[in-house]
Amino acid sequence: MSWGMNNRLARIIKPKTGKTVMLAVDHGYFMGPTTGLERLNEMVDPLLPHADVLMPTRGALRQYIPPKTDVPIVLRVSGGTSILNENLLHEGITVSMEEAIRLNVAGVAFSIMVGAKFERDTLLGFTQVIDDAERYGIPVIAVTAIGKDMVRDARYMALASRIAAELGARIVKTYYVEGFEKVVESCPVPIVIAGGKKIPEADALKMAHNAIQAGAVGVDMGRNIFQSEDPVAMIQAVKAVVHEDATPKEAYELFTNLKAKKE
Repeated sequence: MSWGMNNRLARIIKPKTGKTVMLAVDHGYFMGPTTGLERLNEMVDPLLPHADVLMPTRGALRQYIPPKTDVPIVLRVSGGTSILNENLLHEGITVSMEEAIRLNVAGVAFSIMVGAKFERDTLLGFTQVIDDAERYGIPVIAVTAIGKDMVRDARYMALASRIAAELGARIVKTYYVEGFEKVVESCPVPIVIAGGKKIPEADALKMAHNAIQAGAVGVDMGRNIFQSEDPVAMIQAVKAVVHEDATPKEAYELFTNLKAKKE
């Protein structure tokens, strides 16, 4: 790998721990004004000091994120459908690599839909992004999106993750499921887990802990942080799990203690 590629990967996955806490705030590209992100900058600004990586869209990056921030950016570069479309996540390329370079990103993210009737479209778009990104030493993160008719199990996650890696992804973002060790073992590139829909804080911390213990290198959480009762306390608790090997109990106690100090 080139020096630039290695440097960008080291900005995403922290060399000191080999782990990462990514904060996903790209939901607006298909969900519009998502609860908690209506005023994106007001939510994100207090979280930036605690995030290893921020994952926005280019519009959000331009309009809401201060250029002086030193948090590495993984830019969403796929889209094309909204929650109103029955073919949700039938995505294509929405941002050129030249634009990503102008925005000084550490990486780019693209959703693939393995098993959907339009999987070929997303996989071919994904490989085009990889070709363009590799030319400039920019890592591509594959997001293994899941349709409502697909089974969320280790077999599917392993299939989608391995295909993403085989096609050239440098990192794979997928969902935590029972038997996650099998997903990690069969994928030759680092895996981070998606936070998914909002669940109770204790459950989200347990999910993050289980994923790390199973071999994931980190999390890319959104709603389970910015929709939390206390987002700043929650991201610090997640960091404790990811970077400090805190147990779910220890992390939840940290969350409640930090939350209580503000009340």
